[in-house]
Amino acid sequence: MQKMKVGIIGATGMVGQRFLTLLDGHPYFEVSVLAASARSAGVTYEEAVGNRWKMSTPIPEAFRKMQVLDAANVEEVSSRCSFVFCAVNMKKDEIKAMEEAYAKAETPVVSNNSANRWTPDVPMVIPEINDSHLEVIEAQRKRLGTKRGFIAVKPNCSIQSYVPMLTPLLKFGIEEVVATTYQAISGAGKTFNEWPEMIDNVIPYIGGEEEKSEQEPLRVWGHVENGEIVKADAPRITTQCIRVPVSDGHTAAVFVKFRNKPTKEEILDAWKNFSGKPQALELPHAPKQFITYFEEDARPQARLDRDLEGGMGVSAGRLREDILFDYKFVGLSHNTLRGAAGGAVLIAELLYREGYFN
Repeated sequence: MQKMKVGIIGATGMVGQRFLTLLDGHPYFEVSVLAASARSAGVTYEEAVGNRWKMSTPIPEAFRKMQVLDAANVEEVSSRCSFVFCAVNMKKDEIKAMEEAYAKAETPVVSNNSANRWTPDVPMVIPEINDSHLEVIEAQRKRLGTKRGFIAVKPNCSIQSYVPMLTPLLKFGIEEVVATTYQAISGAGKTFNEWPEMIDNVIPYIGGEEEKSEQEPLRVWGHVENGEIVKADAPRITTQCIRVPVSDGHTAAVFVKFRNKPTKEEILDAWKNFSGKPQALELPHAPKQFITYFEEDARPQARLDRDLEGGMGVSAGRLREDILFDYKFVGLSHNTLRGAAGGAVLIAELLYREGYFN
């Protein structure tokens, strides 16, 4: 099978680095172009990254000597690939303009950025949950005046630690959710060497994160209507988002109130049997078991369980009844794999198999 050529915009950042480790030897895709800001352009990838390589494994050999292009040169980057992943650190209006420029150049964009998450005709997808939202791409192409080009995005990393567990329980009429997320420092693109203030510390604020954590689940649970995504109007969700001294892995403490309270056995059964289109299609980065429940009181733990199913599975534990709400549980997801680059790669695999890149 001939592989599809792909570009990575923002290749020198932490999420861009993660993309490289995931796409090295990928069965569908071949990285043909690396792009970043103008200050990184014109040198090899190895030179551009320098001492800022943050992955636990070395830079894949295939990319060390690849020349980095200027991401602002849309025509040159687009001429070398069939679609792009985008993970850049820019102002939101600049990101929106760049992603739309690539789409209008007939180069589909699979974005890790938040800039287009609320654009009405841009699908924001967790592939196991709302793959049906991809149908809105047809309306987006009409708006952009494109035949191939479009933008698809992944949601915020924090919601991946509880939305997968809540989704199969929606049938019981979830009315209220309280979630506190304990978020790893890699979610800020940092390591402990770069952020010594986080050692032996907890910061009870992450800018903009609580609004995303409360609102983005409703968009994921929404529906397509007249060429736009209409967000769900329930359940009510309130969150607190806290930065903790963990390298990778976002943990969530969740409280849920139901209209029709299920039994604990019904919840566990719903989690065990929940799967989606990625599992049906056996996509390369699809976890075989999407949700894993741990019976042990002290699980899931970030260090022990974040790499479950190659970092693409999510896990839950400590499900029990609550005196104020109906149930409470703990969730965990790998924030730079399932929550960032891995989630975007899974979206791209789904788009590829469903023919959206044709």
